[in-house]
Amino acid sequence: MRRTLAAISVCALLGSLTACGGDEPEAGGPVTLRMTTWSANPAHVELFNSIAAEYSKTKPDVSVTFEALPLENYTTTVTTQIAGGNAPDIAWILEGAAPDFVASGALTPLDDSIENTADLAPAATALWKKDGKLMGYPFSTSPFGVFVNNDLLKQAGQTLPAGADWTWANAVAAASATAAKTGKQGLVIRDFDYKEWSNLATVFRGWGADAWTADGKTCGFDQQPMVDAMTFLHKAIFTDKALPAPGVAADFFAGESAMTIAQISRASLLKEAKFGWTLVPLPAGPSGEYSVIGQGGLGVMKKGKNAAAAAEFVKFFTSPDNSTKLAQFFPPPRQSQLNADTLAKANPLLKPEQLQDVVIDGIATGVVKPSHTGSAEISQAVRSALDPMWKPDADIPGVLRGVCTAIQPLLAK
Repeated sequence: MRRTLAAISVCALLGSLTACGGDEPEAGGPVTLRMTTWSANPAHVELFNSIAAEYSKTKPDVSVTFEALPLENYTTTVTTQIAGGNAPDIAWILEGAAPDFVASGALTPLDDSIENTADLAPAATALWKKDGKLMGYPFSTSPFGVFVNNDLLKQAGQTLPAGADWTWANAVAAASATAAKTGKQGLVIRDFDYKEWSNLATVFRGWGADAWTADGKTCGFDQQPMVDAMTFLHKAIFTDKALPAPGVAADFFAGESAMTIAQISRASLLKEAKFGWTLVPLPAGPSGEYSVIGQGGLGVMKKGKNAAAAAEFVKFFTSPDNSTKLAQFFPPPRQSQLNADTLAKANPLLKPEQLQDVVIDGIATGVVKPSHTGSAEISQAVRSALDPMWKPDADIPGVLRGVCTAIQPLLAK
């Protein structure tokens, strides 16, 4: 598996783009653009399609289709398409893969395709630039928060800790007690499922832990902050029963857990919720308050068959007007729109104070989830090396040393 991912990465992203399959010149006549996304959420799809339909009113010869791919294998699928000569015209790029795409030469610069680039927050665009040029547009810059099922907590006789009491220790205690008394689950780290390890950054950053150093060259899994964070998480899973055990599924949005860590794009799933809920920032950890951001960027593929037409659509898709619409699910990188009033208009399910506390303040202080060149191979290596962690008698420091043994050669490339 690692060999396959490495071959795809080298061929499709890091070197011989021409050798991986040629693109065809754009021809006259109708154009159908294909954009890959990882979300099949009906509300997201409806919004994307409405923007595409509006675009077609002024560009009747251009239509846009959105191809939703499974999140777990999303980046691998996109890079396989590129390597096979079937590159999408536009791709939603996850933050973990951004360094590969940005550095590879696979993307078309977007500086001339984005309106008012001066309005883009420097912190939001940092991951998406190469030699001063904007290679991807971070249309979603979304901090993680905790959605809470108030009814389940009340049923269990629990009160949501607030203010200085909103810490990881107290959050896990409330989740554990609620799970024990209701028969539901406690806290779910959305989209982790013991596979997507990078989502654990929403926990371990509370201990000041990092997957690797800022320069990307040295593994951080064997350092004491990570050991402490993973020891806490392991106890929460196997002793406190505050998180679902491996192999146990629970959907907060269906009322199956007391809490979940997720982004505001998930709030639409609560439109018809039959329980009371709230949204709060991530709990404070031993290193204090913190925020973790997930980003999604739009990239126009050089190897797509309609690169020029794709860039024109991206200009429309990311316009200030459409950015306001997208803010319903995807917090924009536009500084003029990062205020509670603007976001509240697009997010009627969320209160202005929730948007301020979780989104606006989170963007101001947060760090982006782990990302690195060679992300596919590194992520697979981390996932495999962490597998022994997910059993009751795990040697936690030993497992984490094993992670570093597995990835240090990859980080040093």
